[in-house]
Amino acid sequence: MRDHIEFFRQFRRRFETTGAIAPSSRFLAAAMTEPLSRHNSPVRILEVGPGTGAVTRRIVKLLQPEDRFDLVELNETFADLLRRRFAEHPDYRRAAARSRIHVCPIEEFPQNGTYDFIISGLPLNNFPPDLVQRIFDAFFRLLAPSGVLSYFEYMFVRTLRRHVVGASERERLGRLEEILQQHLDRYRFRRDWVFVNFPPAWVQHLRAPNENAPQT
Repeated sequence: MRDHIEFFRQFRRRFETTGAIAPSSRFLAAAMTEPLSRHNSPVRILEVGPGTGAVTRRIVKLLQPEDRFDLVELNETFADLLRRRFAEHPDYRRAAARSRIHVCPIEEFPQNGTYDFIISGLPLNNFPPDLVQRIFDAFFRLLAPSGVLSYFEYMFVRTLRRHVVGASERERLGRLEEILQQHLDRYRFRRDWVFVNFPPAWVQHLRAPNENAPQT
């Protein structure tokens, strides 16, 4: 309940970067981490926009001893909450030595190697199209070859918004659709439907190209 209260407080203060009125459900968290759940060798994981840690809680349970986990969170209040979790909560404490929290925009996150899994909770539908393009540029810059990006979006949100907004907002949503669809057409290998969430959501899974893969 404390997580829900804090999430709603931040939603009211910073809607454009919080983007939801409640944390993700455990069903959405499971869908977001499904590719990660099948790994069996040391990997590097990056979570972007963890918020109050609804998905983080699932990730730390999946971490294996040699894995490395970075979290990028723009909201200092959420970052402080996560720091307390890693200091106090048993599941988080077990992963604390191999986890680091960074407070910055993902497009400014300094690269120190690449990641096998990127799991993003960013509210992309709230952002200007140019920012979304820069975010995806950062994702694919940070992904290892064949690395997996998983992110969610609320079902049909852009379609529904177009019916109730003005011309400038419809233009923004249309451009956003183009950017997201370009990446989905090129890289998506799976989409999960999560109805037990508020609101219901899709989880999109994209795989980075592997330039070393044999050509067929």
